[in-house]
Formats: sequence, structure tokens, C-alpha cells
Amino acid sequence: MQRRDFIRICAATAAVSAQSAFAARDLKPRFYARVRLVDNHRQPLKASSLTAGENYIFHYPFEGTPCFLLNLGRPTVRDVRLKTEHGGTYVWPGGVGPNRAVVGYSAICAHRMTYPTRQISFISFRDRSAASKISRPHTIHCCSEHSEYDPASGARVLDGPAPQPLSAILLEHDRASDGLHAVGTLGGEMFNAFFAKFGFKLALDYGPGRARRHVSDQTVVTPLADFCKQQVKC
Repeated sequence: MQRRDFIRICAATAAVSAQSAFAARDLKPRFYARVRLVDNHRQPLKASSLTAGENYIFHYPFEGTPCFLLNLGRPTVRDVRLKTEHGGTYVWPGGVGPNRAVVGYSAICAHRMTYPTRQISFISFRDRSAASKISRPHTIHCCSEHSEYDPASGARVLDGPAPQPLSAILLEHDRASDGLHAVGTLGGEMFNAFFAKFGFKLALDYGPGRARRHVSDQTVVTPLADFCKQQVKC
């Protein structure tokens, strides 16, 4: 092989490797079933009915994976570039609905996977009235180790040991009906690790095998205060 051909092959191989590495870093949305968000009466939920600053819980994309639905009461930042623990990058597009103020995130903390249960929740959104000396206003705060996320900027990490943002839940808003659908996730999913760590408890709470079932058709949105018996504030 001539030296000129060798250099050309090496250059081509390097270009392919660089493209593959970029593709590995550039995360794409993961689309699941298109699921309608409904209220406790199984009626289509309207974005305008969400109280600004209140925590709402729904389950997606699995029956055992809780998510936050929030009306932040203010416009969100658009096209936020974020990075996962393993170096994957992605762009969060911003909120939906009036003023693009409605957002959805996995309620599984990115540090130790603390999550809201029917008994207790150590993680929640804090509006100005719920902020404290430890937690800042307008953030999602986890009292387990004080990880803090900014829901207006793709749930990027503001403080604490969390190694990456909360996984975003991609929402669609229908202007005509004011309805909402969940369609997928964006960012660092933690579902496999979550099921591995809490499989026994999830089986007790949801029934054997049910926590891993994919949500289809519709998912109920419930105020966090009604979903769990106790909210820990720190």
C-alpha cells in the first residue's frame, strides 16, 4: 500500500469515527405512545385548568414511572442545550401551552432516584411561597440530598449532587381544545435502573409486572397533595 493511500484511508476512518462519536453525543427524542392527559374524572385535561405553581403527578411512559406536570406561570427558556451524565447532549425545546409555561419531567431524581410514592414524596416543585433557606423558589428540589433543578430551563441542575437534568417528558398542546398529550422523553432516561432498584416495592404498589407496562391511550393527572399522604419540605 502506498503512503498516499494509507493517509487517505486513515483520514476517512477518522472522519467516520468523529461522525459516530457526534451521533452518540447528540441524543434524539424517544417516542412512546401518544397518550392523552386526563383529570380524575377521566375527562381531557385542559392546560388552562392547571394552577400555576402546583405540583401535578401523572405516569408515563410506564405505569410505574411518575412524572411532574407543572404550570410555571411564566414563559420558559427555549432551545436549552443540556448534557447527560454520560456526555450525551440534547436541546430541550421549551414548554407548551399559553406562554409556553406548561412543562413535564420525570419525577425520578437523577441522583438516587428518589420519587413520589403514595405514602410520601421527598421531591417536588417549590413556588415562591414554598421556598426555604435550603430550597430556592421556582425550582424542583429533592430533600434526599438537596439536588435542585430549574424546570424553566429543561430541569438543568442548579445545585446538589445530581449528575444530570431530570428527563424531560415531551408534551403536545392542542390550541383548539387546550388539551395535552405526552408523546415521548428527552434526555437521560433512568427507567431500567429505576426498575432494577425498586422492583420489589413497585410490585407491591402497582401489582406484579404492572409497573413496567407501557401507558397507552390516557393517563390520569392528579395534584401531588392528593396523590401522596405526606410531602416532605426542606
